[in-house]
Amino acid sequence: MAGNIAGKVYDLVKDAVKEQGVELWDVKYVKEGASWYLRIFIDSENGINIDDCTNVSHAVDPILDEHDPIDNSYYLEVSSPGLMREINRDEHFAWALGKDVKVKLYKALNGTKELGGKLVSHNDSEIVLQVADEQIALPKGSYSSVRLDDDHFNVN
Repeated sequence: MAGNIAGKVYDLVKDAVKEQGVELWDVKYVKEGASWYLRIFIDSENGINIDDCTNVSHAVDPILDEHDPIDNSYYLEVSSPGLMREINRDEHFAWALGKDVKVKLYKALNGTKELGGKLVSHNDSEIVLQVADEQIALPKGSYSSVRLDDDHFNVN
């Protein structure tokens, strides 16, 4: 349910976000404790500041009110995806090619459930990491998350 709502909201607000001069990175709809949060993550080559977040919040609020994609009450949060941003959409993987990432695995591989390496490629069925002198192909569904590596952060 939460994934469907996030996808609907993504589609509803992407143009309004772009009109504010920033890019829509992702949308998450999550429950924390007794409260629901709709989190809209925005990005820009120049970085994100509080004014960007405020402008996007004001731009998407009337759209959410009009289309009412969420039945229950929730808190709206607009922010940057951060340095250790989650990479989960095709455009994220394309952006992250050549960058250092950390991948959390569902099952241990060579005794570890987390791999760090350079993202070499991605397609509909797998991602490939360069880990030391070895390339490791990870089928989609074998990992729970991919994030930029905070130890070797490189945005360029």
